[in-house]
Amino acid sequence: MIMKVNGEERSLPQDGTVLGLLRELGHDPQRVAVEKNGSIVPRAAFAEEKLTDADHLEVVCFVGGG
Repeated sequence: MIMKVNGEERSLPQDGTVLGLLRELGHDPQRVAVEKNGSIVPRAAFAEEKLTDADHLEVVCFVGGG
């Protein structure tokens, strides 16, 4: 199954969750915001939020600096 992440097609993660996707992408779940189909996914729900091939996600990484 294929979904869209930041405008690019991508296979669903093994466990089918937002957290699984972030792990596959190498992102620290504490340092990103995720929007799924136009709605923000609360960080506390990453492990339970299921993904489907119809989903469109935007993953935004927080970058520190000065």
